[in-house]
Amino acid sequence: MRSNAVRSTEFETGSVWSSDGTPIGYRRIGRGPGVILVHGAMMTAQLFDELARALAEDFTVYAPDRRGRGMSGTVGPDYGIGAEIEDLAALLRETGAHNVFGLSSGAVIALRAALALPEITKLALYEPPLAAGGVSPLTWAVRYNRELAEGRIAAAFVTILKGTGDVRSIASLPRFLLMPVMALALRMDSGRDGVALRDLVPTGRYDVEIVRSVGDRWAEVAELRCDTLLLGGTKSIEYLKEALDQLHTVLPDARYVTLAGVGHTAAFNDGKPELVAAELRRFFS
Repeated sequence: MRSNAVRSTEFETGSVWSSDGTPIGYRRIGRGPGVILVHGAMMTAQLFDELARALAEDFTVYAPDRRGRGMSGTVGPDYGIGAEIEDLAALLRETGAHNVFGLSSGAVIALRAALALPEITKLALYEPPLAAGGVSPLTWAVRYNRELAEGRIAAAFVTILKGTGDVRSIASLPRFLLMPVMALALRMDSGRDGVALRDLVPTGRYDVEIVRSVGDRWAEVAELRCDTLLLGGTKSIEYLKEALDQLHTVLPDARYVTLAGVGHTAAFNDGKPELVAAELRRFFS
């Protein structure tokens, strides 16, 4: 692991090399046992800054940029769930961490990694988009991919928001109202540390492939042996709740917590990260 000795407020940055030579950059803060935070679609590690700060007095928190985003290297020609697992394995080896939290597609990666990597001893999952009850979590993906191919980034952004967004949130507005708002947001956003939202929208296609590749392999999930925490919010879209219910059926010993008044983005800086942190602190301690 090489440290860049760069600080952004109280964060340090560094990187590890994955097995295929791809650098995986991360943000680090805190002291104590290691916790790794795995982000989802259209995200970088910075969206976990407030969650990381809330955990930092008790844990050393590592928030990596997944490959193809931010401080990390390109996706590469052989991208898939295996590459994501190898990236996480590299960070686990170098940090000695055993605790992993994953959000959305990041939770799918964390779950598959925990099945393959015995060094993960505690696993916290926030609303992984798994197929459950005959319902696909990717009904929006065909339209999203078509809009990307046509270069319609704002339209693709709206499609992924409406496909994954919370009920009673901006994502529930009609498309004709969302389109001008999101188009303006993309034009105005300059990003943080050079990562603009406009550049993150196309990376959602990698998350689509991750979720599609895992599908509904519930028999394999039942083989999970590490301590597990399942987290969700009352405002989240229904298929995410159904996936968590199914996970709890398959993993009856897992702790299952539903957070009132929040949805899929509770762990974000502008969500309610303190609610998520309280549960993670209790679980990982």
